[in-house]
Amino acid sequence: MEEHDAAIRGAGIRLLDVGPGRARTALTVEDRHVNGHGIAHGGYLFFLADAAFSFACNSHGTSTMAAGADVTFVRAARLGDDLVAEATERVRSGRSGLYDVTVRVGDEVVAEFRGRSRAVPGLPAPGAPAPAAATPPPPAVPAAPPQPR
Repeated sequence: MEEHDAAIRGAGIRLLDVGPGRARTALTVEDRHVNGHGIAHGGYLFFLADAAFSFACNSHGTSTMAAGADVTFVRAARLGDDLVAEATERVRSGRSGLYDVTVRVGDEVVAEFRGRSRAVPGLPAPGAPAPAAATPPPPAVPAAPPQPR
């Protein structure tokens, strides 16, 4: 899944560890992650937590999507901070799951994230080629108008 996620790679997010119902991701705050206040943009903190959530909820072998998520920002992260997000599965029942993710700098909590997942069994596995779309028939060629004799 990591290999096929261009968004995660493009943001500089790294997968540290993944196992059944858990995952850890990391991000070093660079200039591109900092907002106009000189602190890490909350969108990147959410993204980092969401990435850990995504790996954790897809760790059981069934393609799973986010059904919703909330984040609480506890303190600012700054340029150069090494952020680590740790996702833990709380409940998985049927096709639904609930995951908590804590984002830290060292031992200090930066954000708390709660994600709700939904398994989508018909969705191709991460990295699998998407099923080919049905090819529409070629457009009908209009009949040539009759030629004068």
